[in-house]
Amino acid sequence: KNNGDFWLTGSQMFHLMKNVSESLAGRVGVINMLGLSTSEIGGYKGTPYKTDFKILSDKFDIANKQGLKEIYDRIFKGSMPALYETNQDLEMYYSSYVNTYLQRDIKDLTQVGDELSFMRFMTCCAARTSQMVNYADIAKDVGISPPTAKQWLSILVSSGIVVLVEPYFNNALKRIIKSPNMYFLDTGLCAYLTRWTSSETLEVSAMSGAFFETYVVSEIIKSYYNAGKRPPIFYYRDTDNKEIDLIIEQDNILYPIEIKKSGSPKRDAIRHFGVLEKTGKQIGTGNVICLCSDVMPIDKTNYFVPVWLI
Repeated sequence: KNNGDFWLTGSQMFHLMKNVSESLAGRVGVINMLGLSTSEIGGYKGTPYKTDFKILSDKFDIANKQGLKEIYDRIFKGSMPALYETNQDLEMYYSSYVNTYLQRDIKDLTQVGDELSFMRFMTCCAARTSQMVNYADIAKDVGISPPTAKQWLSILVSSGIVVLVEPYFNNALKRIIKSPNMYFLDTGLCAYLTRWTSSETLEVSAMSGAFFETYVVSEIIKSYYNAGKRPPIFYYRDTDNKEIDLIIEQDNILYPIEIKKSGSPKRDAIRHFGVLEKTGKQIGTGNVICLCSDVMPIDKTNYFVPVWLI
């Protein structure tokens, strides 16, 4: 109630924000706190992700180097703080989390009248993490209408379960696809909903690459939120099947990022970065985030980056 007070709340934000908007408009700042980031778990200070070679190199000595097994153990476990305080059964933990979320957070919302259908909807979205949103397909699989699918997805976004990465828009880019990409912000929850039983089975599965990309995107988003900044990220895809996984836009400069689940991706991973030249904006340092062991140059302005550096 005094200037400088901090209120740390739980996961339920809907009624809190309603009351805030009614009584404290313009007098309160809200900081979104997602699950633990890799830097928080590792015990070192994280910063908003930058593609710059020097910044990445300076971080190299303090970050915890991880191999394929450690990365997928982390992906499978997720980011919930309680899981890093005590040893818990992951399936039981996430089962309780989902039940609590449905019964406490969602049941109070008039838009959702059928908890079982909403659970199917969440599972359907989890199976589509790192994919472009298609409301008609999701609605068909769940047995709801496309407008309901859109409404329910907005609930997942508002409650911090899912993030939508919008396509990068520029008047000079005439052939872009305008649907957003969808990512779960907690890979552990996503793995639970899609019923993987271990990090080993997840790593060799058909969804392995989707989870790897989801993990990278969620970590980059956390790096901005943890600094109190809005993540300036987009993606690119056009009707010619040219795609860039992420674009960070800062100070009118575009920084392209490709994400590859490979220890030695090919140099042509950056082949689509050039499409951004049509925007007329400056193109900054590009990254290919992958499973390599060191920051390595691809050419004069692009680098392979180990995933544990994000």
